[in-house]
Amino acid sequence: MNQSLKRIGVALAVAASVVAVPIAQSQAPANPAAAPAAAPAPAVFKQAPLPYSFDALEPVIDKQTMELHWGRHHKAQYDALNAIAAQNPEVAKMTIEQLHANMSKFPAGVRNNAGGVWNHDFFWQIMAPADRRGSPSAALLQRIVADFGSVDAMRTQFNAGGATRFGSGWVWLIVKDKKLMVVSTPNQDNPMMDVAEVRGTPIIGNDVWEHAYYLKYNNRRGEYLTNWWQVVNWNEVNKRFDDAMK
Repeated sequence: MNQSLKRIGVALAVAASVVAVPIAQSQAPANPAAAPAAAPAPAVFKQAPLPYSFDALEPVIDKQTMELHWGRHHKAQYDALNAIAAQNPEVAKMTIEQLHANMSKFPAGVRNNAGGVWNHDFFWQIMAPADRRGSPSAALLQRIVADFGSVDAMRTQFNAGGATRFGSGWVWLIVKDKKLMVVSTPNQDNPMMDVAEVRGTPIIGNDVWEHAYYLKYNNRRGEYLTNWWQVVNWNEVNKRFDDAMK
């Protein structure tokens, strides 16, 4: 009995001597809030709104084609070029026109996307709804007749240039050495690039990539090229011709 009491007393004494040790703050389980995501790099190159409604060029170019062409294809080129610019200070510090003049210094990604950005910006501007198209100026008509013989002859040569461009590309009416000529370029190249076979200032250009016409015309590129003249914005073409001839 006395031995049992002694053992109980010893146990109580030991328990009483135990001191609780607080957990240090640094040892407490951490649950910090998630760090905010890094903001995307600002866009150096910004896509302008389409200068008319998507259905403004009907029936020559259908609404769905315009929505896809401007809203997906052209936007994707802007997005890609901005992604390149975010990683390449040389690209970021130049304008589109400066990139074109120095295109031989840059890789294919810059050439394809900067070309696509400029080509489509130009393309939207040289088309217009019926009430904004105008007609060729007297000065432009005089130059067309001098260099091609007639407006019909110029259109025939232009359409042939687009129809015979293998694969994808563009056909252009350019000013070179104060004269007009028709040229075509592959992919997203244009005559402003320092890598172009023939350099000059575009005043008219037509996109012969299939996404520009396939929903409506399927494989009938020639029909598309012929009909396309109905939506040309001659008011804009006249201005570009006058500027190029200065």
